[in-house]
Amino acid sequence: QVRLEESGGGSVEAGGSLRLACAASGSVFAIGSMGWYRQAPGKQRELVATITVAGVINYADFVKGRFSISRPSGGNLVHLQMNNLKPDDTAVYVCYGRWYDGDVSYDSWGQGTQVTVSA
Repeated sequence: QVRLEESGGGSVEAGGSLRLACAASGSVFAIGSMGWYRQAPGKQRELVATITVAGVINYADFVKGRFSISRPSGGNLVHLQMNNLKPDDTAVYVCYGRWYDGDVSYDSWGQGTQVTVSA
């Protein structure tokens, strides 16, 4: 089993920056992709960015050019650098990790960290 813990949320003004971190623990040798989703009040959870062990990255269109995901040495720590934040980025940001037990894959989720961007 994999457990995920986020840190780094907070409140900033529009145009500001925040850096989120997510650390995995438990069966970290079994982790594949990691990344971030977000959920704003009254909206569905949506993908922000993911990164594989090999460093292949996928970004949502709405964060391209503003957010950057990284995962040092493809390990169990992932960062999300968020620049030029907008009020629409206000949401709970949740860390995601996919891990494997043989041929079976599982998805783990963190508790989430609040990001609030004021106009």
